[in-house]
Amino acid sequence: MPRAFNHKLFLYCCNLIFLFCGVILIVFGFFLFNDSKRILLSRLLVTTSEKLNSLPQPLFYYISIGVPAAGCIAVLVSMVGFWASSLHTYCCLSLYFLSVVVLLLAQLLVCLAITLWPHCLGISLDESKMVKVLQGNYGMPGKEQFTNAIDLVQTHFGCCGINNDINYDTSLWKLQSYGQREWVVPLTCCILQNVDDKLSYLDPKPENITQCQMLQKMDYVKNRHKMPCLKYIENWYNEQYALFLQFSFIIAIVEFCILLSVIVNCTKIAKKSCQK
Repeated sequence: MPRAFNHKLFLYCCNLIFLFCGVILIVFGFFLFNDSKRILLSRLLVTTSEKLNSLPQPLFYYISIGVPAAGCIAVLVSMVGFWASSLHTYCCLSLYFLSVVVLLLAQLLVCLAITLWPHCLGISLDESKMVKVLQGNYGMPGKEQFTNAIDLVQTHFGCCGINNDINYDTSLWKLQSYGQREWVVPLTCCILQNVDDKLSYLDPKPENITQCQMLQKMDYVKNRHKMPCLKYIENWYNEQYALFLQFSFIIAIVEFCILLSVIVNCTKIAKKSCQK
């Protein structure tokens, strides 16, 4: 098998993998867009940011639109790659090279921004700020998304409050009686009999609401979630972040392989031109 053909084949395989990555991004964006719980939970990542918290939709809603858009761009660039591979001219390969470089730089900027400057982007899980946001927003009119996100966390992870269930004692939800006057904590802090229902966080049904709302720990310990939610939220965010970095790393490797392959092919074309 001719050596030049191997380089063309390697470039073609890299294009194919890059196309596959783009398709995966499109499919993942579609599933993320339809994953209402994941999108709702992302509301808690930006609650301490006034700008991002004022957005009409949670953070992952916009990411679910941006991810397939990035996938479409990757597919288009891979099409340019197939075109450049078939023509195999210095000009076409250079155009493909520049396109991949632009994508790689944009990807690196996004990764650096999320890694080094999360607070600048409004992504913060500061404990004291989260407690204040909970006490000022939970159960309040116009804050239904935040309320549902907290209820989802408490139901899904079996926890209560940000760092303690007493967070609700001085919350506006309690002080202004947006909940029942006799309630100490929201119903989603209770052990639920319908916990397996997908929408149990919207319609919680405690196993024993009377015991759950008791003031003494010895009375409610078996009927109320004991663990605070902040660690669960942090772990969930770290899982999403790790997934993003892993896939970004894979795409970056593919892009580097493409760049290397284009350079090698351009070198071969230049050598042939010199020989002629």
